[in-house]
Amino acid sequence: MAEAADFPGTSPSPARRWLRRTATLLAGAPLLAGLLHVPASPSAYAASSEVTANTSSATSAGTSSGVTSAQTAATRPKAAATGSRTVNVSLNSLTPAAPREGDTVTVSGTVTNDGSQTVTDAQVGLRIGAVPLGGRTEIDSASKRTAYQLGADGNEVGGKYVQKVSRLAPGVRHDFSISVPVSALNLGVDGVYQLGVTLTGQTSAQPFPQVLGIERTFLPWQDGAAETKTKTTYLWPLISATHLTARMRSDAQQTPLFKDEGLAKELQPGGRLQQLLTLGSQLDVTWVVDPDLLVSVEAMTTSYDVEGPDGTTVAGRYQAVAKQWLNQLQQAVEGKKVVALPFADPDLASLAHTGKTVTGSLGHLKEATQVGADAVDDILQVKPNSDFAWPAEGAIDPSVVDVATSAGAHAVIARSDSLRETGGLPYTPSAARPIGGGTTAVVADARLSTAFRGDMTGAEDSTLAVQEFLAQSLMITLQDPAKQRSIVVAPQRMPSASQAQSMARALTALDDKRWSQPQDLAAAAKAKPDPNATTQVPSAGAYPASLRKQELPRSAFKEIQDTQGKLDRFQEILSAPERVITPFGRAMDRGMATSWRGRTAEASTFRKGVQAYLTSLTEQVKLINKSDVKLSGRSATIPVTVQNNLVQGVDHLVLRLTSTNPTRLKVGDGLYEEQPVKITGGGHTQSVKFTTTANANGPVTVSAQLYTEDGQPYGAPVRFDVNVTEFTATVMLVIGGGVLLLVLAGFRMYTQRKRAAQQRAEAGPDGGPDGGPDGDSDATPGPAPDTDPGGSDPEQPSDPTPDTAPESTEPSHPGERVDR
Repeated sequence: MAEAADFPGTSPSPARRWLRRTATLLAGAPLLAGLLHVPASPSAYAASSEVTANTSSATSAGTSSGVTSAQTAATRPKAAATGSRTVNVSLNSLTPAAPREGDTVTVSGTVTNDGSQTVTDAQVGLRIGAVPLGGRTEIDSASKRTAYQLGADGNEVGGKYVQKVSRLAPGVRHDFSISVPVSALNLGVDGVYQLGVTLTGQTSAQPFPQVLGIERTFLPWQDGAAETKTKTTYLWPLISATHLTARMRSDAQQTPLFKDEGLAKELQPGGRLQQLLTLGSQLDVTWVVDPDLLVSVEAMTTSYDVEGPDGTTVAGRYQAVAKQWLNQLQQAVEGKKVVALPFADPDLASLAHTGKTVTGSLGHLKEATQVGADAVDDILQVKPNSDFAWPAEGAIDPSVVDVATSAGAHAVIARSDSLRETGGLPYTPSAARPIGGGTTAVVADARLSTAFRGDMTGAEDSTLAVQEFLAQSLMITLQDPAKQRSIVVAPQRMPSASQAQSMARALTALDDKRWSQPQDLAAAAKAKPDPNATTQVPSAGAYPASLRKQELPRSAFKEIQDTQGKLDRFQEILSAPERVITPFGRAMDRGMATSWRGRTAEASTFRKGVQAYLTSLTEQVKLINKSDVKLSGRSATIPVTVQNNLVQGVDHLVLRLTSTNPTRLKVGDGLYEEQPVKITGGGHTQSVKFTTTANANGPVTVSAQLYTEDGQPYGAPVRFDVNVTEFTATVMLVIGGGVLLLVLAGFRMYTQRKRAAQQRAEAGPDGGPDGGPDGDSDATPGPAPDTDPGGSDPEQPSDPTPDTAPESTEPSHPGERVDR
C-alpha cells in the first residue's frame, strides 16, 4: 500500500530522519571498534554488509507442506563458511507477544552451525532497535533481510542477558532461552521495535568476534491503551472442499454417499475444522460459513455411505464425531454474527469471466444464495447475513462486482492488493468504500490477511508470523493516532490447523484492546468511508493472470447447463420430483465451488459424475425392447411395455406408436396413436395397447417413443417390424369354399322352387290333395294367386334358410392373434 509518510504521527523532516540514523550509528561505535581490532578479510566484510531478499514464498491458501523445522534445517543449503549466515538462528517462541511495563520478555529457540568450521567463544544475545520503525513498509523491509547489517540491527542488550555457547561444531544444534525485563530493553515511545536474536562468535578462519547468525522479528510496544483504537474485523471461515457425491441410496431417507472419510478427519479432535471451531469459539470474530459444509456434516449425523477404493460402498462410521462438532458449532455461534456464503461457495470470478455467457449460470448463483441462507438458519438456528460476496483472493474487476451483486449481495469483500490506493495517503484507510450502484467494497488489508499463508507447522514460522501481524496492526493505529479506522482481515478460505492456531495466538494478543478493538463485518461495512480512499474498481486487464489460470473453463458451465436441462425434463414425469431436484440442484452448485481452483481434473470428474448419475436415473424409465410382430389379419392390437425401475412413480408421460408406412399399416386413425403412461415405482411395468389396421401385405417398421407432456422425447425409441400377411393361400381357400357353398345353395333353392311350381300346376284350381293350397287339410279355399305380369315366379311366403351366413363386411375383432 502506498504511504506518502510512513512514520507514526506527522511526517518528520529529512534532517530529523538523518539525526536519528546518526544517533544509531554512534551508539554502535564501540562494537565497530571491537570488530576493527583485528583486520577483517575482504570476504568477511562482504558477508557482514550483505543484504538479501527473502526468497521463500507463502504457500497457497489453506495448504501446509508438513515439513518440520528439523527437516527444514536438514534440507537448507549450506551457507558460506564466513559471514552472518554461517549459523542458522531459529526463534521458536517470544512471550509475551506484546509486552507491557513490568513484563519480562522471554525468547527461546535454537542455533545450528550450518558452516564447515567450528564456532567458538560464542554467545546468543538480543538486539533491540534504538528507535521504532517508521512505518509499514519499513516492517516489510526488515522482515525480508536475512543477513546482519551494521547499524540497522540495533545494539545487543548484553550483560547478563546473554547465553554463552563455548563450542558449536558443524551441523550441531544448540537450544537457548533468554529472559529480559522490559525495563532492560530501554524502550522509548510507543511503536514497533525491531528485535534481533544474534549469535556472535569466531572461527579458525576469522578468529575475532563477529555476528555469525541473526533472526529478526518485531516487538510491538504499547504500554497503555491508545486514545483512539482501530476497529478490527477478523473473518473466521468455516469452508471445506466438496465431499458429497451426487449419488445416494433409493431408500426413503435418501442415504448420501461420500467420496471418502476426508470430512470426518477434519472434524475429529486435532482436525482442521475441529481446531477452527474450538479456537474460534474463544475469539471475537465474524464467522463466515459455507452452508454446504453444514449440510454435509448434518448428513453424517445419521446413516451415510462412503465410496471404497474398489468402487464398492461401505457404511460410514463417524456419526458421533459429526454430531459433536455440529452441537459445538451451534453453541459457539449463539448470539454471534454469522455470514452465510452462497451454497458451496461458488467461484464468482469464474462465473464473471467464463460462466455468465452460458444461459442459466447466474440463476444457479441466485438460488444458491437463498438456499445457503435457509440452510444456515435451519441447522444453526441463527439468522445469517447473506449480504456479502467474497471473490477468490479478494480480487475484483467490474465484471466480478456485477456477478457478485447479481444474486442480491450489496457488499463485496475485496483486498487492498486488488483495490489499491492511488492517492498517496499516509495511513491505511477504513475498509468500506462505495464503488457505485449502491454497492460497498469492504477492502480487507492485504498484509494482515496474508500474514498466516505459509507453513505454520514450525514454531519459528508461527512465531515470526504472529509478531509481524501484531506489528502491522499496531502500526496502523500509530499512522494517525487521532483518526479511528475500521480494518478488515480476510484470511485464506481454508486455513490449516497450524495456521488457525497461529491466527488465534495473534488475536489473543490483541484481546487486551490496547490499540485494537473487535468489530463485526456488518458494522465495518456500514462505517463511514474515508473520502480520500480510492473507490475506482480496477479494470479487467488488471485482474491477476495467475488467478485467471485457476478459473473454471466455459466448458464446465456448459456441462452444468446440460445437466440442468436433463434434470428439468426428468422432474416433469416424477410423482415426487423434490427427491431429485434438491440433491441434483446442490450437486450442480458444488460443481461451481471456489475450492476447485487449481484442481481442474478433479472438478471435471465431479461434474461428469453428476451428469452420469442423472442419466442412469432417467434410464430407469424405459421401453422394453420388442421383437418383430407377425400380423395375420386386417386389424390387430399391438402391446408395448413401459418399465419403471425408480422407487417413485412416474406420470405425465405419453407413449406414441408411429407407422413408417401408414398406407400399408395404420396405427389408430392414421400415422400414429398416443396413450398416457402412469406407473408406480419399484420395477412395475405397464402394457400399452395400440389398434392397427392393415391394408396390404408386407413388412412395416413401427417406432415406439415416450414423450413428456410438452412434446419432448424421453429416452430412446424402440423400433420393430410388423409383417402384414392378411391375404394368404389359406385365406383364399376359405373364401373360395364359401363362394362355392353359396353357388350350391342358390342352385338348390332354384330347383326346389321349380319343382313346387310344377306341382301346383298339376293340382289345378282345387288345391292339393287335402284341400289346402299347400296341402294343409284345414286351410280354407281361396282365390288363385295372381301371376306376375312379367312372367316371373310368384313370391313364396317362406324360403328355406341358407346353410351359410353371408360374409361380414365389418373389421376383424381386435383380439385377433398377433404372432411375435
